[in-house]
Amino acid sequence: MTGYVAAAAVLATGILLVIAAVGARRLLAPHAPSRAKLSTYESGVDPVGEGWAQSQVRYLSYAFLYVVFAVDAVYLFPWAYVLRDPGLGAASLVEIAVFIGIIVIGLLHAARRGLLRWT
Repeated sequence: MTGYVAAAAVLATGILLVIAAVGARRLLAPHAPSRAKLSTYESGVDPVGEGWAQSQVRYLSYAFLYVVFAVDAVYLFPWAYVLRDPGLGAASLVEIAVFIGIIVIGLLHAARRGLLRWT
């Protein structure tokens, strides 16, 4: 039960810190709303036209490729750190080779579909 008590203490501390930060902001921050302050703007420029705009699907593809390679790095760095352990042996090397092979297959698929062309 001590693990649950520690987790509950950390959770309670986090909640109290958030409440304290919000309360301090309400007490200390200046509050003088005006029509100009409440208007919408984009990067300091007044918006023109509708609020809705189409975005291109290729940006979703770039985001997906980034996530794939970020996850790849999340698994490779700890593996490389633990690689010094002599007990890992050939099984660990085969496992990481399969993992990298799957990533390479995904990269080849993305290249074949033209997702890696930046122009």
